[in-house]
Amino acid sequence: MPEQSNDYRVVVFGAGGVGKSSLVLRFIRGTFRESYIPTIEDTYRQVISCNKNICTLQITDTTGSHQFPAMQRLNISKGHAFIMVYSVTSRQSLEELKAIFDVIKEVKGDLEGIPQMLVGNKCDESEAREVDSQQGQEQARRWGCGFMETSAKTNYNVKELFQELLNMEKRRSMSLHLDSKKTRSQFRKEKLKGKCIVM
Repeated sequence: MPEQSNDYRVVVFGAGGVGKSSLVLRFIRGTFRESYIPTIEDTYRQVISCNKNICTLQITDTTGSHQFPAMQRLNISKGHAFIMVYSVTSRQSLEELKAIFDVIKEVKGDLEGIPQMLVGNKCDESEAREVDSQQGQEQARRWGCGFMETSAKTNYNVKELFQELLNMEKRRSMSLHLDSKKTRSQFRKEKLKGKCIVM
């Protein structure tokens, strides 16, 4: 089990070029860049509501290559939830996730209660589609995880993806929506106190 803390760690996996960074940046910053820049590893943070208190959603955007197996295993061991991204324009990118899923299963053991989403990104590129929605759903069913198609470019289902992942967490109640009755200064104080109750 990862150590319980005020962070809720989500790890994003997938082949190079499927749009992992684009999804994360679209969610965190609301931006999209056309050019592809390979990632070694980046971590982004967003304040969210956790059991009606404040906690930090920590999103680790991993490398698309298999050069760093030790890093991959460490991310899995520390992760609370996983997003596995493929591009609907590349059947190969869906195939590559099978090895990653096997490592998650090996490191975590029992996947019961661990939120996981299989994500078909670039669904706006319908002309170039190689994987239809049903194939993605079938794979997700085999793995026992959630499924969603997204487009980082058009911002389709991006926020919904992260909210759905949080909804799958049964051990604590989490939401992207902060309690609007609280002021920013109260948020800051609570964040410093580190109040995230874990059941």
